[in-house]
Amino acid sequence: MPLYKTIVPNSQTTVKIWKINESYDDLIKDITLKPNSLERVLGMKSELHQRGFLSVRHLLAEFGYEDADLFYDENGKPHLKDGKNISITHSFNFSAVIVSDLIIGIDIEKQRNKISIIAHKFIDYEFDYLNESESYYINKLTIIWCVKESLYKLFCTPGLSFKQHCLVIPFAMEDDDTIAWIDYEEKKYRYNINFLEFEGFTCAYAIA
Repeated sequence: MPLYKTIVPNSQTTVKIWKINESYDDLIKDITLKPNSLERVLGMKSELHQRGFLSVRHLLAEFGYEDADLFYDENGKPHLKDGKNISITHSFNFSAVIVSDLIIGIDIEKQRNKISIIAHKFIDYEFDYLNESESYYINKLTIIWCVKESLYKLFCTPGLSFKQHCLVIPFAMEDDDTIAWIDYEEKKYRYNINFLEFEGFTCAYAIA
């Protein structure tokens, strides 16, 4: 089983990351899917997406859950039947799940140069401390994207804007944590952020 990494940021929270090495056939044979989950995975046109979906079910099993323990609300936010909070992500050949008693969100993204082309769409305040000539510019952009995506998943409120409402406090690449804020409808919410890099990917998770 390619459980890639387990992180325990606090006594109430666990992160598990999966490296997707298996074929679709190998991933599907050892898990039980609800009828709607099976229909969903069979309807996916990309095998990469199918394998990502199935790897998340294997991560659930690592936590002691089954597919039947997972459900989604009207905003598309995942929940667990036992009341614990969960957030899910996958990108190419990595997936991750975070489970906590606290409010949480997680995101994984592959580090790609093209993120610089869309930076203006999700960054405003952060341009004040970013330096395009810095060797880690793409890495920092990817961290900021992952942080804001994790905040979006955590907050799960229609109309929340990465650029307008989510702020990531300055950080150094040698750090593994920072602070982020959601400034939404005249209220401010502060979140602790952890991030890490591995094999050309970035992962960030937010904890309330």
